[in-house]
Amino acid sequence: MKLHWSPRSPFVRKVMIVLHETGLDASVTRIRSVAAMATPNPGLMVDNPISQIPALVLDDGTPLYDSPVICEYLDTLHSGAKFFPAAGPARWLALRRQALADGMTAILLLWRQERMKTEAQQLPEWLAAFAVKINAGMASLELEAEALARDGFDIGHVSVGCLLSYLDYRFADLDWRAGYPQLAAWHASFAARASAVATMPDDAQA
Repeated sequence: MKLHWSPRSPFVRKVMIVLHETGLDASVTRIRSVAAMATPNPGLMVDNPISQIPALVLDDGTPLYDSPVICEYLDTLHSGAKFFPAAGPARWLALRRQALADGMTAILLLWRQERMKTEAQQLPEWLAAFAVKINAGMASLELEAEALARDGFDIGHVSVGCLLSYLDYRFADLDWRAGYPQLAAWHASFAARASAVATMPDDAQA
C-alpha cells in the first residue's frame, strides 16, 4: 500500500498513529504529497480527485480517502483490539468523538489560513466565529476528559489527541491548557504513547 502523507497534517497523523498502534506501519510506503488549499496537486489528484491528504492506495490500485475511511479500513487488517467498536453505544461514542475532533480540526485549518492573512485582509467575523466554535468544542471535550481517560483507546481518542496536538503545533498562543485542565491531563497521557511520539508534527521534514 502507499499513503499520500505529510509530516504536518493532523489528519495524516491519525492514520500514522493507527498504523503504529496496529503494527502495520511497515506495510505502507509513504509518498510526500503537498495538498495546499489553493493549489491542486495533479499527482495527488490521480488518487484523490479533490487533492486532499491522507489518501491510501491499496495494492490492487483501489484508492481510499479520507482519514475516517482509511483508519477504519486499516482496523480490518489486524487481530488486536479494534479502534472502531463493532456495534452499540461504544461505536457511536467513538464515532461521535471522532466527528467532533475532526470537525474542530477542520475549523482550525480554516482559522489558521485566515490568521495568516494581513490584518487588512482578515475578516473579523470569521475569526470570531472560529474562536466561538473551538471554545465550545473544547468545553464539551473538557466534560468528557474523565471518560476519555477511562474508556481505553479507540479512534475517538486518536482524533481528540491529534486535535489537541495540532492546537499546540499551530495555535500555541491560545494556551488552551489553562482553561481545560482535565483535558490537558488526558492529553499528557496521549502524548506519551509511543505512537504519538513517533508521529509528532515536524516542520523540519521535507
